[in-house]
Amino acid sequence: HTGAGAPRRARGGSADVTGVDDLGLRLLDTALLEGDFTLRSGKRSRWYLDKYRFETEPALLREFGVRLARVVEQVEPEASRLAGPVLGAVALAASASMASGRPFIIVRDEPKEYGTANRIEGTFSPGELVCLIEDVVTSGGALGETVEAVRSAGLVVRHAVCVVDREEGGADALARLGVRLASLYRAGELLATREKGVG
Repeated sequence: HTGAGAPRRARGGSADVTGVDDLGLRLLDTALLEGDFTLRSGKRSRWYLDKYRFETEPALLREFGVRLARVVEQVEPEASRLAGPVLGAVALAASASMASGRPFIIVRDEPKEYGTANRIEGTFSPGELVCLIEDVVTSGGALGETVEAVRSAGLVVRHAVCVVDREEGGADALARLGVRLASLYRAGELLATREKGVG
């Protein structure tokens, strides 16, 4: 059965669910903003998906955790643990961890300057296979830095799963690092659904 949470391969090695379901509509209603925005990549956009609007709502966070855990099980069933980069993906990784029973680690942008001075928080053993969790992927630059940090700690990463792929080169950038991107939704599908609903 092909429905929400059942990934399919798309160009650039990404995997996506088919169509926009009820959860996708709730995501749009809760988090899609229209206007003039500058993205982390530096690009300008007429729309912005405010991840904190859906990551801070318990019902949505719980359901995204279940969906992300389901896709991880499909694309990287041997993963020992999940990995979430700070800040936005931590709540999603925690939710997916609770849904799957897989422990997770938190990947900082930089090592902290006090205490343990760790860049990666949580327990792990070198050689373990991890699956990255992310909220929104645009160019893939931030997630690429996470891949490098995780690999330099001796962990193996081959897959990343995100809520939304903005389809702006992120899947291709990650593929060049040997990481396949799976997403619950693609931006094109979400925006087309929004336009139909408005029209």
